[in-house]
Amino acid sequence: MTTQQRSTAVHVHRVASGESRDHAGSPTLDAVAVEEPLEIQLDGHSLAVVMRTPGDDADLVRGFLLTEGVVLRPSEVRTVEFGEDAVADARLAEGVVVDIEQFSRNLFVSSSCGVCGKASIEAVELLAPRAPEFAVRREVVAGLTDRLGELQPTFEETGGLHAAGIFDLNGRALVVREDIGRHNAVDKAIGALSVEAWPLPHALLVVSGRQSFEIVQKAAMARLGGVVGVSAPSSLAVELARELGLLLAGFARGDRFNVYAGAERLDG
Repeated sequence: MTTQQRSTAVHVHRVASGESRDHAGSPTLDAVAVEEPLEIQLDGHSLAVVMRTPGDDADLVRGFLLTEGVVLRPSEVRTVEFGEDAVADARLAEGVVVDIEQFSRNLFVSSSCGVCGKASIEAVELLAPRAPEFAVRREVVAGLTDRLGELQPTFEETGGLHAAGIFDLNGRALVVREDIGRHNAVDKAIGALSVEAWPLPHALLVVSGRQSFEIVQKAAMARLGGVVGVSAPSSLAVELARELGLLLAGFARGDRFNVYAGAERLDG
């Protein structure tokens, strides 16, 4: 297996603008986030290779399989086994059958693939139910990203990790995870939910970055009630959230936030 270190020390030169190269100073140590590959397998068949920060790898695998529609509920994954050379093999529960070839053709696509729009939304709608009714206080939503920031130990050390957390409607953190990739952080948080706790339609996904279509997709596939972020969502993320009745809030900082979908979910 690979190292589980989340940060490592490297030598850096600290430079100020206007200084000559002769005044760059001696090298000093600085902490950076670790990034390493992990191959995800399903019953011995290779599915994907992700670049991630080591740690919480079983959560990452479980969350990835659920949010990408490979499995439809957490209980369909019996166990995640780790071997040499950074390989994680998810073993399906008895009686669960997955068409691996269908998954390799990409049931969902990210913004980097250049394919998006109505077909992507319809693909998610086939598997993700519309969010049930719930109400959350405005002051709770406003404080969620600040609370998430307080629970990022490796970011405090390196300044280089994204975070994702799942919070209940009272603002209590149920789980928080960090990773070099924002999608990985979301998968780790979702995968950390126990089988007994799932689904959590009256809980919110909180992210430290922007809310892309894929982030909202992952929340929908995990059957969460909405997404709150410190930055803005994309147009397709807004469209998907509205189609599924999710709360989608951005620029949540201090006591303010913008609501792009699900304004009827706010109480008070």
